Amino acid sequence: MYKKFFKLTRNPFDLTPDPTCFVPTKRHNEALAALYHGVRRHKGFVVVTGEVGTGKTLLLRCLLRLLKESKEIAYAYLFNSRLTPTEFLQYILSDFGLPASGKNKSELLLDLGQFLISRGAKKQTTVLIIDEAHHLSAEILEEVRLLSNLETTDDKLLQILLVGQPELDQKLDSVGLRQLKQRIALRAHLGALDAEETKGYIQQRLQIAGADAETSPLFPSTTIEKVFRHSRGIPRLINTICENALITAYARQQHSVTPGIIEDVAKEFRLDVVTSSGMDKIADQDDLDVQRVIGVLLDLFATLRRPLPADQTELSIPAAVRNRQA
Repeated sequence: MYKKFFKLTRNPFDLTPDPTCFVPTKRHNEALAALYHGVRRHKGFVVVTGEVGTGKTLLLRCLLRLLKESKEIAYAYLFNSRLTPTEFLQYILSDFGLPASGKNKSELLLDLGQFLISRGAKKQTTVLIIDEAHHLSAEILEEVRLLSNLETTDDKLLQILLVGQPELDQKLDSVGLRQLKQRIALRAHLGALDAEETKGYIQQRLQIAGADAETSPLFPSTTIEKVFRHSRGIPRLINTICENALITAYARQQHSVTPGIIEDVAKEFRLDVVTSSGMDKIADQDDLDVQRVIGVLLDLFATLRRPLPADQTELSIPAAVRNRQA
């Protein structure tokens, strides 16, 4: 509704992951290169992790666009990782265009193996992409490891890409999954943008949407600084703040987004509540209180263990304990 007012051709900060709006940063380029290189060079396992809202799904959409350009690449894209092992295999085969309904696990594995061997003999590439992989159970991750055993003497028949939140790294670090972890050929991590990257991100999004670089900027430097402060450089939050800021500016008939508008949007979305660093301080204080209580209990316990003198009928609490209690 604001496009005509701001002379834009599209919404610059749409939350839908759209490859045409991809703004490459150093981290995103490295992650995309790792995914693409892992597929084309048949590296086997590739893992990409990143915090919520850092652009993992958009990265996968960009990768899929690249893969579709090659007719010799077939891929299965799994985005619902809360499945049983049999459902997991059925989904994969169905996405590869193979019949899977009514088959048991052994039959599914046999069909998948034959499919991969056939494609491998033709020098074709087959890819399994798992989004939201941090939700995978240990049981499914073991199935993934077993699928990686499908290989020839010199090549991997199935390229497996695991993409998820940092919890995925924690799972892969577990003792039970050490065999899977050792098979990972490439890894990449997506983090938040810094202040300069945030500025470039906003400006490029506006350019993609048709903003005129010669006119007064929609988001002046002081406004972008506020966006970075409240978004902490997380692309999804940047989009949310900027989209709502444009709506607010349009409602107020202002042709430029002011820092005050950003503050209003941040307050509306409760982005000014206690941050994780503030919570860490609270946790540190709680730990200190616990340590003090433990000290009191230890001193009191030591006092209780000592026998009372014959002429003493009441327990005398040591001064150290009284001081701690005070």
